[in-house]
Amino acid sequence: MASETQSAKFDPRPFLETLTCRPGVYRMLDEKARPLYIGKAKDLKRRVSSYFTRSLNMRIQSMVSQIKGIEVTVTHTEAEALILENTLIKSLKPRYNILLRDDKSYPYIYLANDQPFPRLTWHRGAKSGSGRYFGPYPNIGSMRENLRLLQKLFPVRQCEESFFRNRSRPCLQYQIKRCTAPCVGLVTQEDYSEDVQDATLFLEGKAAQVTDHLIERMEQASAQLEFEQAARYRDQIAVLRRIQEKQYVNGERGDLDILAAAVKGGVACVQLFFIRAGRNLGNKAFFPKTPDGAQERAILSAFMAQYYIGKELPPRVIVNRMPDDAGLLAEVLAEQAGRRVEITDRVRGERMRWLQMAQQNASLALDARLASKAGLRARLGALQQALDLDEPPARMECFDISHTGGEQTVASCVVFDDQGALKSDYRRFNIEGITPGDDYAAMEQALNRRYRRIQAEESRLPDILFIDGGRGQLSAAASVLDELGVQGVTLVGIAKGADRKPGLEQLFLFGQQAPIILPPNSPALHLIQQIRDEAHRFAITGHRQRRGRSRRTSVLEEIPGIGPKRRQRLLRQFGGLQELARAGVDDLSRVEGVSRRLAQQIYEAFHGDE
Repeated sequence: MASETQSAKFDPRPFLETLTCRPGVYRMLDEKARPLYIGKAKDLKRRVSSYFTRSLNMRIQSMVSQIKGIEVTVTHTEAEALILENTLIKSLKPRYNILLRDDKSYPYIYLANDQPFPRLTWHRGAKSGSGRYFGPYPNIGSMRENLRLLQKLFPVRQCEESFFRNRSRPCLQYQIKRCTAPCVGLVTQEDYSEDVQDATLFLEGKAAQVTDHLIERMEQASAQLEFEQAARYRDQIAVLRRIQEKQYVNGERGDLDILAAAVKGGVACVQLFFIRAGRNLGNKAFFPKTPDGAQERAILSAFMAQYYIGKELPPRVIVNRMPDDAGLLAEVLAEQAGRRVEITDRVRGERMRWLQMAQQNASLALDARLASKAGLRARLGALQQALDLDEPPARMECFDISHTGGEQTVASCVVFDDQGALKSDYRRFNIEGITPGDDYAAMEQALNRRYRRIQAEESRLPDILFIDGGRGQLSAAASVLDELGVQGVTLVGIAKGADRKPGLEQLFLFGQQAPIILPPNSPALHLIQQIRDEAHRFAITGHRQRRGRSRRTSVLEEIPGIGPKRRQRLLRQFGGLQELARAGVDDLSRVEGVSRRLAQQIYEAFHGDE
C-alpha cells in the first residue's frame, strides 16, 4: 500500500483513513522518493497517526515536514516486522534512522583435532571444518594476540598442513620454544596431546584446572631434579596468571555479551565486550550514526536489531539500559538461535563490575572521538563565537584543585591547543604552606608558580585561562595575573549549575557581570566540559598518588593474617613476588586460604589507593 509521492505538502488524512491496524513496516519518503525514516509497528494506523496528531520534538518535526509520501508493508506479526525493518534499514540507510556501519563476520580460533598432531589456527566465515571453534573475537588483532599467547603457554603447532608435512628439520618456532616439532618426530603423540588438552581447557575457560596441572608437574620435575623443565612450568604459570588477570570474569563460566551505550556531544558509542567460556575475548567500540536527541535505549534497540539479527549470539546479553522493544528483540533472537535469549540490565557482583567497565570504555571511546581534529575545529569556532573572541583560541589552559580534608593538596594545569590535549605541557603543583582547605590560596599559589616560570622562560601564554569555580576563584586568578603583569589572557570561570548537573554550567567572563549560559547541546560547552573534566581527572590522580606514596611502605611479611605457610603458598601459586605484586584481588582470592578481605589487604599493600 502506498501514497503517491508528490511535490506538494503531504496530506496525511486520506492516507490514514485507509491504513490498516495490522503490524508492519512503514517508510517515510522525501520529494525524491528517498527514505527519510523506516519504522516498525504493532498497529500501523496508530503508530503512523502519532506523527501527525501529537506534540513532537524538534528532530521529528523536521522529519515530518519533509515527508512527501509514505509506503507500508503489512506483515503477519510484529516479530516479522522487526526483521523486515532491520533488512530495509541496512539496505536503504535512511537519514533519520540510527545506522550501524559494521556488517562483517568475526574471527574464531579453530582447533583441527581430527589429526594425530592437531593444529591451532584462525577461521572466519562458515564453520565447515570438523574441529572445534572458540570465539568469536572482536577483531583479527585480538584473535592473533590470543593465538600468540597460546603459543607461549602451550607449544601446539600453528603451521599450514603443507608446511607441516614437508619438513625435514625443525623450523624457527622450535628454536624459540613455541613448538615441539612434531613434524620431525621430536615429541611423542602422548606429550603433544597433553599440550593440546591444556590449550583446549584454557579456551573452554578452565584455566584454574590448567594451573593446577602445571603446578603439579612443576613440583614433580623439581623433585626429580629436572630444574630446567620445572622453570618452564613456572614461566607457564606466570604467563597464565597474567592472561587470567586480563581475561577472566570471576565466577563466570558461560557465554555472554556486555553492551553499554553512551551519548555525549551529539555522538553515540556502543561498547561491546565478548565473554566466552568465562573469558574476556576483547571488546569493540561502535559509533552508529544517530539523529539528534537519540537516547541510549533507542540506540541499543537499533544496534541490537542490526547487529544480532542474522548472526550467532550468546544466550545472555547484558545492557546498561534496557532497549526499546526488549521483549520483542528477545523473542526474535530466541527464534533465530533456537533457544532462549535473555536481555537484562539487572546484574550485580562481577557482572556489574564488567558492565561498569563497558560503560567506562564507552565513555573513553567517546572522549577520543570527540577529540578528533574535525570535531575540535568546529568546537573552537563555536567557543570563539560564544565568548565573542576575534579569532578561534589556539591555546587554552585550565586549573583545578584536589585534596582530602585539606591534606595533600594538589593543583593541576591541563593544556589544549587546536590539536586537542597537549599532555606534554600538563603540570601538577604540590601545594604547601597554606591553611588546609583554602582553595583560593591553593589556586593563587599554583597560578603564581605557573606564570612566573612561563615569564622567566618566555614561554607561550594561553589565549584562554579556565578556572574551575565561580566569581571568587576568578577574582583570585585575576589578582595573580595582574600582579605578574600578564596581559592578553581571557579569564573564564566555570561554575557548576543547579544540582551540579552537567549541561547547566554558568560561565563567568572576567569583566562581565552577567554569566554566560550556553545550551546543553552547544559544541562550545562540550569543549569547555571536556577541558574542565580533564583538569579534574589530572588533579585527582595527582592527589591520590601523593597521598598513596606515604602509605606505600607495607610488604608481604607485614600484612596481618599472613604467616609463613600462606606466604609460601602465595609465592608458589604466582611464581614469585613480582607476579604476586601484579595480581588483582580476584586472582589473589582464588588461592586456598585467602579470603576476599585478605586478598584486598594484600592488593592494597602493593598498590595503595592508586
